Amino acid sequence: MSGQGRDLSCDVLVVGSGAGGMSTAITARKCGLDVIIVEKDSYFGGTTAFSGGVLWIPGNRHARDAGVSDSREAARTYLKNETGNHFDDAAIDAFLDVGPRMLDFFETETEAKFVLSAYPDYHPDVEGGARLGRSVTAAPYDARALGEEIRRLRPPLETITFIGMMFNSSNDELKHFFRVTSSLPSALYVTRRLASHLWDLARYRRGVKITSGNALAARLARTVFDLGIPLLTATPAQRLISRNGAIAGAVVSDARGAYEITARHAVVLASGGFPHDQARIARAYPHLARGGEHLSPTPSANTGDGIRMAEEEGGSCDIRFPNAAAWMPVSRVPLGNRTGVFPHLVDRYKPGVIAVNRQGRRFTNESESYHDVGAAMIADGVGAEETAAWLICDHATIRKYGLGYAKPAPMPVGPFVRNGYLKRGATLRDLAAAAGLDPEGLEATVREYNAGAVDGVDRAFKRGSTAFNRYLGDPEHKPNPNVAPVGAGPYYALKIIMGDLGTFDGLTTDVVGRVLRRDGSAIAGLYAVGNDRASIMGGNYPGAGITLGPIMTFGYITGRHLAGQQA
Repeated sequence: MSGQGRDLSCDVLVVGSGAGGMSTAITARKCGLDVIIVEKDSYFGGTTAFSGGVLWIPGNRHARDAGVSDSREAARTYLKNETGNHFDDAAIDAFLDVGPRMLDFFETETEAKFVLSAYPDYHPDVEGGARLGRSVTAAPYDARALGEEIRRLRPPLETITFIGMMFNSSNDELKHFFRVTSSLPSALYVTRRLASHLWDLARYRRGVKITSGNALAARLARTVFDLGIPLLTATPAQRLISRNGAIAGAVVSDARGAYEITARHAVVLASGGFPHDQARIARAYPHLARGGEHLSPTPSANTGDGIRMAEEEGGSCDIRFPNAAAWMPVSRVPLGNRTGVFPHLVDRYKPGVIAVNRQGRRFTNESESYHDVGAAMIADGVGAEETAAWLICDHATIRKYGLGYAKPAPMPVGPFVRNGYLKRGATLRDLAAAAGLDPEGLEATVREYNAGAVDGVDRAFKRGSTAFNRYLGDPEHKPNPNVAPVGAGPYYALKIIMGDLGTFDGLTTDVVGRVLRRDGSAIAGLYAVGNDRASIMGGNYPGAGITLGPIMTFGYITGRHLAGQQA
């Protein structure tokens, strides 16, 4: 990095500090290029820091070391079945070929470390699907390794922590918290864990034992700092600089005003897609286009800046996929004078919890992936006043598993009824009245569901029939970890609406990330990675990590290409 006055220059300017931006920057720097990262937000880590930190990488060495049998051909067949008409031979082949090498590179050359995840593919019974081995998760991390930079690491999503505490993704730690009132070893574990966390809060004003995407963002950032790459937060890119028919940098701004960063090789857009670009999502999201509501838990800075700047230079971002984003059912959480967003990642899978529409009727298998349940909500909302659903359960179920932001016993449930987050009724009819549901429909649905549920069978939607369904259920509940009757009252209802974990539609690029015009020609000096680039998954969600896996793989491909090296 060099500069004269306020202006700076480098080989590669990266706009955005999520996994896409940082993986590109690290790779380019390791290949000998001079790199600067600018980040609009005051925190680094982007959507990655809120995520599960899972990468879908078929053929990864962790699976091989565990003796998991898989093949490139099977993974390719699965992706062809999943992406349908949007299957991109060149991009898919590049991803499958380079993904395992990318993972080895980051584990060997950087602070990033991963462990094999037990996630099955989301549709394991589709031809080519796998029940194990394609997903890896970022290893837990001690954020104190960031030193003073810990203050700039984006905190995890507030609503999915317990007083800021993150849980180990293995679920073993969560089991201790569920059993705190019934197991002395669990009570002792929880006491020690809470004491350690409260000490960290007092000393660092945040939890330091981090997991999931927060750990991945911290690990990548540690490498960024070790390599001497400037990471300028609170520094949004305002517009691209074009000279002699090529992109030559960008105008950025900070608290002192605007200045230029010249990029001798390229500008790489990695600004997180457009989940908070209200005008664009109003066109791209069908439930919004018909007047519904949407609440995204992604960082509010992700307003499509990179896509807008590329379009000003001739790039294109078409709304082409049947699903423009990774759908996530969410609920609004009252937090005093604020509203939080809770993503429903786990509760829908638990036995005794069902989802109904305003007519009181089930409309999908609640134990499918969040994206599939979201797509079902959108389809069910056609012609309705809103796109919404209500999670229903009895008192014993909510005390055992919790529901949304309401935690299981011994945490009290009453405050969530009083602030309106939960609706409660002594009978199903009372609950329907409180939640605004059709009482006859709800009673009939529970009666029909319970008729099979007493034997662990979901006659309507075959809940619990796949390895993925069962993975996030309750393994101790027999015979079906996802299915139990809705029992005696009182009953609870929680309204969920549509959200997302990031956009799938994005800029049209070639395999190495060059942004393309509508005529197919590349814009010299302009690249896109991460969610600024259109997903190779065609608007579908085949498995855990299908966002971050390709994001880091193509970040690696782009970084090497910028240095004149093939991946």
